[in-house]
Amino acid sequence: MQRLFEFIFNHYVYSLALAVVTYLLIQEFFDTAFKKFNPITPMLAVAKMNESDIQIIDVREAPDYAQGYIEKAINAPLSKLSEQLPKLTSDKKAPLLVVCQNGTRSLTAAKTLAKAGFEQIFVITGGMDAWTEDYKLPITTQRKQKASV
Repeated sequence: MQRLFEFIFNHYVYSLALAVVTYLLIQEFFDTAFKKFNPITPMLAVAKMNESDIQIIDVREAPDYAQGYIEKAINAPLSKLSEQLPKLTSDKKAPLLVVCQNGTRSLTAAKTLAKAGFEQIFVITGGMDAWTEDYKLPITTQRKQKASV
């Protein structure tokens, strides 16, 4: 036991790094075990969209959203998501499909939605990058109005 303490004091940086990595692994394990949302591929998302009335929430910022989005998606940027929660849907049991550019912001948005009480949350793995590049699925773009002469 004394040699263990001696090692920890002589190599405190390594010991601290081990403690931090262990903590992060345990935290990730509990987040995964108790998460209240489901990751799905873009193809499974299309199947969900076809079989049920699912609300699509795009958490990208407005300029990214304007470049192309899934049809019928609502733009609710992650930075303003908590403010827009009352506007999304009154039915907390209704299925929600969350998407971002590459799948990272949508995980944070899903956690926020789960804390708000939504029960059926699905996150598109890979985000819009996977939607358009990997699976070649269609997107909608906003057309600019032509100025009348």
